[in-house]
Amino acid sequence: MANEQNKIELQVVTPERHILSEDVESVEMPGKDGYLGILPGHAPLLTEMGFGILTYRKGSEIRSLTVLGGYAEVLPQRVIVLAEAAERIEEIDRQRAQAALDRAKANLPGANATEADWDATNAAIARATVRLEAAGKGSGAGATASREMEHSNA
Repeated sequence: MANEQNKIELQVVTPERHILSEDVESVEMPGKDGYLGILPGHAPLLTEMGFGILTYRKGSEIRSLTVLGGYAEVLPQRVIVLAEAAERIEEIDRQRAQAALDRAKANLPGANATEADWDATNAAIARATVRLEAAGKGSGAGATASREMEHSNA
């Protein structure tokens, strides 16, 4: 937990795993209606998360990860993100993300599609786009590690 007055404890959790637990100086996260900037001492807040890139500053480094939906609780010295899905940039397989985007665009619903069909397609496009944008910020090492992990799990 962040004991120093100029730190925030940042926790990012998905239903599958605990992604991150760090003491940081600031957080910028994708809310449902836009990005939120969080500094130590922020007023308490509950918010719905959107699809986007969560960035945080730890010392002189700025680090990022994707967040795809969920909720966040902000307290003066702690931010807890309960994400539907989240991923560290180094874990993103750029080729898989591009393939997912191509698939989603190729399978656009037809004229008789329901609103739910369009919502699902738009969400798939948004997820893939966020992952590609985040992968562009990374070093590229994550794609190999992700593929190796997939092969070991197959």
